[in-house]
Amino acid sequence: MASVEKALQMLRKLPRVALNNIKEFPEVIKERKARHALPRGKDAKFKLGADHKGAAQRMSRPRLGFGKSTPGYLRVPKEYYYSGHHLLRQYIPISLLQIQRLIDLGRLNPNEPIDLTDICNTKLLLIDPSKRQFGFQLTDEGADIFKSKINIEVQWILSELTIAAIEKNGGVVTTKYYDIESVNAMSDPRRFFLSGKPIPKNGTPPLNAIEYYTSAANRGYLANPDQIRIERLKLAQKYGYELPDLENDPQRDMLSKKKDPRQIWHGLEPGWLVNLKDEVILKPTDKEWIEYYKS
Repeated sequence: MASVEKALQMLRKLPRVALNNIKEFPEVIKERKARHALPRGKDAKFKLGADHKGAAQRMSRPRLGFGKSTPGYLRVPKEYYYSGHHLLRQYIPISLLQIQRLIDLGRLNPNEPIDLTDICNTKLLLIDPSKRQFGFQLTDEGADIFKSKINIEVQWILSELTIAAIEKNGGVVTTKYYDIESVNAMSDPRRFFLSGKPIPKNGTPPLNAIEYYTSAANRGYLANPDQIRIERLKLAQKYGYELPDLENDPQRDMLSKKKDPRQIWHGLEPGWLVNLKDEVILKPTDKEWIEYYKS
């Protein structure tokens, strides 16, 4: 009984039970710490994410894919079919239906050769060279209603029906490659002339495009003219139409107009400088410059 009395006397002197003086049992505290603690030692293989200290604690995590030692571009499987995707050339599609509509609306002149600059000057189809757009691709949509006789130059054609629709009406089509500097000048001639730069000479096609632009079936600008005449006749026989005679055509001069492979505008040679303010054309006189632009 002495121990009981002693305990009761001690309780009388102790403060009342409150939230600020309650403490859990040591076993509960130890169990909670073990449950929430990060794995250490041999159990560290179950650990996920960044370390407990350092960047994770200070909310200064690195960019995605660089959380630990292995960079993200090494952890993610490689996709080889995207190799060189940023180097591919893009061509804005334009159909025969659009060409016919632009002619009917007076935005394109069928009595003059049509090229990249003429199409961009309509302000309906524009080219952005910064996105690696190298020109226009002519499609066969509207081939059954196309009725114009034109001399058109585009950068890419995939369907022979497109070529047949133009040549059936007595027209001429050519596929020509322009490098990115020439496309930049042709897409906005006024901006280029105001920059005070001489007209650049067109570059040669890359290796993966030489076969296309030297093919007479594609009407490439580097193809043999005699071979092109043979391909025109073959296409006419295939689609069953009579091939018009270009030699006796009243618009023979317009239909036979061709640019030099290094030339980007009709009537303007590479190396010339156009002054819009004074309305004059400055031509190089130094022999080295003349040889450079003619090479």
